[in-house]
Amino acid sequence: MRRSTKLKVAYGALAAVDTALAGSPRPWAHRVRFLTKPLLLPTLGAALAGDARASGSPLRTTTLVAQAGGWGGDILLLGHGERMLAAGAGSFGLGHLAYLAGFRRHRDRRTPISRARTARLIAGLWATSGPVVAAAAARQDRRLGGVLLGYSALLATMAAGAAHLDPALPRDARLLTAAGGALFLTSDAVLGARTFLLPGAPQRLESVVMATYTGAQLLLAEGAARAGR
Repeated sequence: MRRSTKLKVAYGALAAVDTALAGSPRPWAHRVRFLTKPLLLPTLGAALAGDARASGSPLRTTTLVAQAGGWGGDILLLGHGERMLAAGAGSFGLGHLAYLAGFRRHRDRRTPISRARTARLIAGLWATSGPVVAAAAARQDRRLGGVLLGYSALLATMAAGAAHLDPALPRDARLLTAAGGALFLTSDAVLGARTFLLPGAPQRLESVVMATYTGAQLLLAEGAARAGR
């Protein structure tokens, strides 16, 4: 088994453990996550960096930078309170900018993204949900509401860009990348709803957040690796 494959298997195992811990209401489970969660993206990043298929990928570097931003967000969101949430969103936002930079350089230039069906669907979903979550957050902290409104718009733009890649790239790479962007959007939608709209929701909903998030990062990494073929 190649080293990159072993690392992806390790990432999958870490993701499964962290997902289970995230859904536990027990204090010890949260403490263990200070070990499991920070290991996720360094392991996935090492797998991508060592994947021979990714050596010529036009999305490799931006994906690795995006994973670094996500790693910072993962650590910050282990903390509590509005400041840590805002800082985590900022770190993830830097990661989304990196993803978006790669997607824009290798976008489908034949069709403006404003005319793409998927992009318009994502924009419509954001318009009906993003401001609602931001308004709910603003009731706790006005600045946090603004941060989350900007963050959600950036995430939606990243997901739209992930679904609008150059048809010259391998089809499986485009499909995996688009699926990763959509799953990332799903994960953050669940997180936003649980945190600000459904504060009494059961803790196990956090497992849904982590399962979709870790799945999204894996799909984006695999899409980047396959874009190099």
